Amino acid sequence: MTSLSSVSPYDNMSPVAQVAYRARAAAADLAPLPRSAKDDALLAMADALEVRTSEIVEANAEDVARAREAGTSETVIDRLTLTPERVRAIAADVRHVAALPDPVGEVVRGSTLPNGIDLRQVRVPLGVVGIIYEARPNVTVDAAALCLKSGNAVLLRGSSSAYSSNTALVRVLRDAVGGSGLPADAVQLVPGESRDSVRELMRARGMVDVLIPRGGASLIRTVVEESTVPVIETGTGNCHVYVDAETDIDMAVEILINSKAQRPSVCNAAETLLVHKDIAAAFLPRALDALADAGVTVHGDERVIEYADATKATIVPATTEDWETEYLSHDIAAAVVESLESAVAHIRLWSSGHTEAIVTTSQATARRFTQLVDSTTVAVNASTRFTDGGQFGFGAEIGISTQKLHARGPMGLPELTSTKYIVTGDGHTR
Repeated sequence: MTSLSSVSPYDNMSPVAQVAYRARAAAADLAPLPRSAKDDALLAMADALEVRTSEIVEANAEDVARAREAGTSETVIDRLTLTPERVRAIAADVRHVAALPDPVGEVVRGSTLPNGIDLRQVRVPLGVVGIIYEARPNVTVDAAALCLKSGNAVLLRGSSSAYSSNTALVRVLRDAVGGSGLPADAVQLVPGESRDSVRELMRARGMVDVLIPRGGASLIRTVVEESTVPVIETGTGNCHVYVDAETDIDMAVEILINSKAQRPSVCNAAETLLVHKDIAAAFLPRALDALADAGVTVHGDERVIEYADATKATIVPATTEDWETEYLSHDIAAAVVESLESAVAHIRLWSSGHTEAIVTTSQATARRFTQLVDSTTVAVNASTRFTDGGQFGFGAEIGISTQKLHARGPMGLPELTSTKYIVTGDGHTR
């Protein structure tokens, strides 16, 4: 007969259930910790990343080599690759997170009720956060740092294409967290490289408090539609730049090129250019030449194609599919529109709700654009590339939410918390 004392809580649990169980225990230990304890662990993580850079880069090289053998696009390989410089930048992001205010315990609102009861709504950790993401090993560290700072345990399920990188990174992070006196199980890699482990994570309701998918449209749609765990939906970035009739052409060209070509493989890169008809003749030849110099292929409507002979740009006819495509490459769709309202109508029809920019010298037009466009971020005379937790001063972001519940836009520390009410009386009864 088996005694109760000899039964492990992990008996008969799958590997995924085991890491979720341990994460839940770690989350309970993290929740009451003071900021100083969490910050010490974060600084230890940053130091460990730098000290063990060669170990991380070596593991990453295995993933990159497999990706090249498989014929993976250079855009995806760029996202996958870790260099010593990138590892140092990731470590710097972790230190930035450590320097940010701790959201846990913040009083969102509070008052003394007429009956004398003190009522406070305070921020508390979500608990166990699962992250499902594609070939972006930097997300492994970003997610771990933000979750730890906000008192959450994190379960990381990256793509199989980054398995060696993520394994090395999590090993480094867990050693640092455990060495600082916090539970190492606050940071765990979900075991398995098949889709079965992803499905099990998506159905771990009661063990995992929330899932955040980061990746392409197919991944996000699968997690949203098939998960029984609550999901914070992050979205693809079909971002637009609208050049108004009243504009500074030099500024408009600079913003367009930065939005599209500074790093085309990311979700806040511009994918569509809209130009007011009254400025098209003056703006498009310069813009198309600048795009050509940046190596960008233009998928243009009929009115954009009219400028093909006056520019060195590569212009191909745009199809309906182009207006809804997140290229993540050196491609951009382009159209001439009749008016501000036409631009807004196009954005409403095709945008993923991520980021839209207007370049204009008219304050009235800028105000109208920001009122009419319903995306997470609307930029006025600024690049779409600013939609980023780091650029917004939030530290490394956990993702960019395109939904409207709980969190919207770049998700920093406050978005990784929920709230609870604390009711304090003096013998009050109802």
